[in-house]
Amino acid sequence: MSKIPKILIINGPNLNMLGKREPEIYGDKTLEDLVKYLSDTFKGKTDLVFYQSNIEGELVSRIQQADEEKFDGVIMNPGAYTHYSLALHDAVKSINIPVIEVHISNIYAREEARHTSVIAPAAIGQISGFNFKSYVLAINYFLI
Repeated sequence: MSKIPKILIINGPNLNMLGKREPEIYGDKTLEDLVKYLSDTFKGKTDLVFYQSNIEGELVSRIQQADEEKFDGVIMNPGAYTHYSLALHDAVKSINIPVIEVHISNIYAREEARHTSVIAPAAIGQISGFNFKSYVLAINYFLI
C-alpha cells in the first residue's frame, strides 16, 4: 500500500477572520469551517496539518520546519504577504518540499496591488479564485 501524503496547510494574516471579513469576497465560512471541510473531505487519504499566523516571522519559521518534519507538500495562503514578503519567498525557496500558493478569491480580479505575487515564482504553482476548493485542488495535486 502506498504512503499517505503528509501535507502542511499554512494560512497567513487575517485568514483567522474568515466569515467576518469581507464576506462578499471571502464568503461566510470561517477558518474552522475550512479545517473541518478539508479534514472531512480527505479523511483517510492524507495527513493534513493546519497552521495559521498573522506574524510573518512565525510563518517563515513554520515553512522552514516543514523540511525537518518530513512533509510531502505545503499549501500556503500567504494572505496580504503574497504581494510583498520576500521573506516568505526566500523561505519557500529554502526548503526541499513542493509548495503550492492558494487564494480563496481571484487575486487577479481584485485591486491592482493584489495582482502580483512575490511567492508564486518560488512555488510550483498557484491556484486562486475557487473559494475553499482552491485548497481541494492543491491537495489533489499531491494525491495524484
